[in-house]
Amino acid sequence: MMFLFGLMLAGYAFGAAVAVLTPGGGGARRLVAAGAVVGSGAGLGLALEVFISGAPFVLEVPTLLSIADGLAFRLDALGAFFLGLVGLVAIPCAIYGVAYSEAYEGRSSLRLLGAMLNLFLLTMSLVPCAGNVLTFLLMWEGMSLTSYFLVLTETDEPDTIQAGGWYLAMTHAGLALLLAAFLLLAAGAVTTDFGDLRAAAPALSPAARNAVFLLALLGFGSKAGVIPLHVWLPRAHPAAPSHVSALMSGVMIKLGVYGLLRVGLDLLGGGPAWWGALLIGLGALSAVIGVLYALMENDLKRLLAYSSVENIGLIFIGLGTGFLFWSLKVTPAALLALAAALYHALNHAAFKGLLFLAAGSVLHATRTRDMNGLGGLIRGMPWTAACFLTGSLAIAGLPPLNGFVSEWLLFQSLLPGIGSPVPLMAPLMTLAVGVLALTGGLAAAAFVKAFGITFLAIPRSPAAEHAHEAPLSMRIGMGILAVLCAGFGLAAVLILPALAAALAASARIPAPALPLGSGLALFMPGGFARMSPILVAVGLALTLGGSWLGVRVFGRRRPLRISETWGCGRVIQTPRMEYTSTAFAEPLRRVFAELYRPTQDLSIDFHPDSKYFVQSIEYRSEIVPWFERYLYAPLVTRIRRWGIQTRAIQSGSAHAYLAYLVVALVGLLALLLVRQM
Repeated sequence: MMFLFGLMLAGYAFGAAVAVLTPGGGGARRLVAAGAVVGSGAGLGLALEVFISGAPFVLEVPTLLSIADGLAFRLDALGAFFLGLVGLVAIPCAIYGVAYSEAYEGRSSLRLLGAMLNLFLLTMSLVPCAGNVLTFLLMWEGMSLTSYFLVLTETDEPDTIQAGGWYLAMTHAGLALLLAAFLLLAAGAVTTDFGDLRAAAPALSPAARNAVFLLALLGFGSKAGVIPLHVWLPRAHPAAPSHVSALMSGVMIKLGVYGLLRVGLDLLGGGPAWWGALLIGLGALSAVIGVLYALMENDLKRLLAYSSVENIGLIFIGLGTGFLFWSLKVTPAALLALAAALYHALNHAAFKGLLFLAAGSVLHATRTRDMNGLGGLIRGMPWTAACFLTGSLAIAGLPPLNGFVSEWLLFQSLLPGIGSPVPLMAPLMTLAVGVLALTGGLAAAAFVKAFGITFLAIPRSPAAEHAHEAPLSMRIGMGILAVLCAGFGLAAVLILPALAAALAASARIPAPALPLGSGLALFMPGGFARMSPILVAVGLALTLGGSWLGVRVFGRRRPLRISETWGCGRVIQTPRMEYTSTAFAEPLRRVFAELYRPTQDLSIDFHPDSKYFVQSIEYRSEIVPWFERYLYAPLVTRIRRWGIQTRAIQSGSAHAYLAYLVVALVGLLALLLVRQM
């Protein structure tokens, strides 16, 4: 284990050093990617060894400061799952970045991109390895800062600067909340080692435990992008390079889920039922609002970013259900819900990483993310189209891909609560089932739009008409994740029992974990449901193959006729006859008008000689950004006002500053005396 840990550190350090010390070029880009691949591969190997063996990896690095506990690394099965998540997505993203980052040749941002990418992967890998508070917060802050610099790769774009500002503000607000949570949690502990915190947690008062959980929820929720703490996510993810967006959306936001599990379940040992109910409520809100805003987006990467908010909502529903059943001592149902949530986190990392890489290939070929200016890309970019279609089918929850299995598991984990005699349990679970069903349908509509408007029909711009397929390294990166989307769906019988066992070990449950799978089938506790992903895949393959064979055999009797689609009397179709992204979403905009509150502006220019001939029609519509307008805008205005008022103390006088220090010192001494009395 020590060799793999050292190799992980060395690989990432090598990649960062090459990026800084070399002038660039194809060879340097390959070496930077090689360092990231070696580091990610070693991290994945370490995670698999810990996950399979169950033996934790432990390493302590003492510091010179007596006031600090030193750096401590301890990787258990729960942390190994998230470390493996980093490696699974980082390897294809690093390969993809070899060709994608060529666009930055000759710019200083290329060195920044290569160095920060490796440091981002390093700190992100060390977050689940942290064994005490100091190590965790250092790695957490390192992950936040390196990802901030990656978001700012293209500093010549005004939207990028704004996105970086939002991200920096939200991530440091979250860090402050986490500091407060750990300070409360460490009040009765000997050290800040996670083992000591775990041992001291039962002595905390119920009020202190609730405060720690709420602070952790806000701090980790801001990183995960749960509503209403999501405002940075649809800004930062589109601004970053596409392989960085895949890492941020596929992996980084999941570390917020890891932190919540580590604090809420491992260190605190669970809590009252309202913890779970709160998580379910936030998850349901995030799922519905996220997918509704994704439907209205014309920017392909912003659509994917809002979709990440939706999927984080689904994961939070699973977490909340697990916490709720845990508080009621229904251990099998709790383990099932938590395993379903983690499996969906794994699957989302695969298909969302794939979708962001495919969107990056579209951007690489056309230089635009606006779906209204795309269309017809399947002809020039068949590989990218196939990969995007695979990701779309997976995220829409269609069999036999991985999204179908994890969403089926989430449904099944909610069903035991519908018949529960516990007050409010049945309505809450029924609501959660309804939210899952609604978001599943809306997600399918969103990705029919994303794939159809982008890749099908006639190109709507010269850039789309002349689009070319992505280079080899980009196709390899997408291909790896596409294979994972299929593999995770078919291998669920092997993965889920191991996930349940890891959760049982992390929660210190003496009983064995749920088997959840046997042979070719998944089955639920009590035998109330059973499903075989492999048999579903075989059935679909036989159905589709039989349909194709039938058409080939019986269709030969009729001649094939190719002609233009009927276009209301027009002889030849033009792009003006197609659905645009805006037009596709218009019916749903009308259905959910009370939520969107759209503003519309229609301008029609007529021919100067006759009003019966229209020269152009221009339509603009915007929806109300509720949280930005009514929550964050007043908050930002108030903070700016406070900042202007506090400038008065910046007099520039050294005497005034010394006086401030004396007043602060006297105040602290007085507080200390009061506490000792």
